[in-house]
Amino acid sequence: MLETKNLKVLILAGGLGSRLSELTRDVPKPLVKIGKYPIILYIIKVYLSQGINHFFIAAGYKKNEFLKFFKFKKKKFIKKNFIITKKIRLFGKICFINIVDTGNNTMTGGRVKKAFKHIKDDIFLLTYGDGLANVNISKLINFHIKNKKLITVTAVNPPPRFGEVVIEDFLVKRFSEKQPIRNVWINGGYFVVSKEFVNLIKDKNTILEQSPLEKAARINQMCAFKHYGFWQCMDTRRDRDKLIKIIKKNRNIFDIN
Repeated sequence: MLETKNLKVLILAGGLGSRLSELTRDVPKPLVKIGKYPIILYIIKVYLSQGINHFFIAAGYKKNEFLKFFKFKKKKFIKKNFIITKKIRLFGKICFINIVDTGNNTMTGGRVKKAFKHIKDDIFLLTYGDGLANVNISKLINFHIKNKKLITVTAVNPPPRFGEVVIEDFLVKRFSEKQPIRNVWINGGYFVVSKEFVNLIKDKNTILEQSPLEKAARINQMCAFKHYGFWQCMDTRRDRDKLIKIIKKNRNIFDIN
């Protein structure tokens, strides 16, 4: 039986975060605060609360800001030193933070391929540095193992931006203000990945969401774990403001279902 607590988490954290404009001028997107903490700490907390404590941060843009934030003594990456590791305590729990320099201009797939060289496990966890969810990680992992595919994605219903108006013969029969789109599923991050999947990633210019995931689906090697609980990404400032309100209103939002 696979020991869930021994799995490693790879967090994609190297993008520019350009849609957050001035908020990412000085720090990478995962270090943008939503309330008390930057979003990456909330992501780490989701895993820590479920007994998983080994994290690899695939950094790129403003990578040295991660060293400052996690208080590494070495405040800059030295040439040819592509990974820095530290044992620290977060939220009262011991965890291991590994910051991997995956390059400023590397695409998401390329970051996975570069970071995996330091992970090397048969199965690892993967998520984005800008999405929060109360996913039951143990159930997700067991689902992946049971289905024996190269990769499992957590599928979520997208939060709607607009209300729905149902019209019949010019009359509004139903007006619904921003209800979840139950018949649509999107990539919510929070993947479980088998090491063979990494072979589908060609090089640093490969976008994870294009050829690797598309090919995995085409050859029936990708399955979806449907998550009905909380999920919210932080693509824009509007998303960030929404997350601040959600967390302020409901501190237990990350309780696992």
